[in-house]
Amino acid sequence: MPFNLPILLTWLRIVAIPLVVGVFYLPGSWLNPFEKNLIATIFFIAAALTDWLDGWLARRWQQTSSFGAFLDPVADKLMVTAALLVLLEYGRVNTLIALVIIGREITISALREWMAQIGASRSVAVHQLGKLKTVAQMVAIPLLLFDDQIGPLNARVLGTWLIYLAAVMTVWSMLYYMRKAYPQILVRTRKRERKKRPAVAVEK
Repeated sequence: MPFNLPILLTWLRIVAIPLVVGVFYLPGSWLNPFEKNLIATIFFIAAALTDWLDGWLARRWQQTSSFGAFLDPVADKLMVTAALLVLLEYGRVNTLIALVIIGREITISALREWMAQIGASRSVAVHQLGKLKTVAQMVAIPLLLFDDQIGPLNARVLGTWLIYLAAVMTVWSMLYYMRKAYPQILVRTRKRERKKRPAVAVEK
């Protein structure tokens, strides 16, 4: 298993997950609700920034690796899922929205793993739709974690609109990846069916 600064930053992002979640379970005598929201938001934003930084460093220093490529999306999905579960518990995100986003991440992760096994991972490579969905999520979640006024803006209202937008883009991108993968799935299925057919004896 390779170890370098980009991979260390990815591990730190995973370590930040219990910090984002755990701050909400600290006694009220330690932190008031506003302080809990603020600290969780700071942790989440810091973790999200490492997502950009580790990728940039890996490319700049030519330290990309298959392990890093595996660990990076896992860290992202764990972070988003943990934050959504906290927001769900505190009534700041709709249950259906959380299910759509988490369900999509599980589905596409499984699809990519399967496509990689059959040597067709390029068919489900990251598309612009997926990147825009991620941006919407990464802006919406800290706004919902903060859950307070930011000058004239209401963080919950803005975050709610953005998380709905992220959910729409989540479904859209999932359908896009499924459509791209379908021809490869169809080809592999037909090949397997041909192999299972018994050979027909030729009469002489």
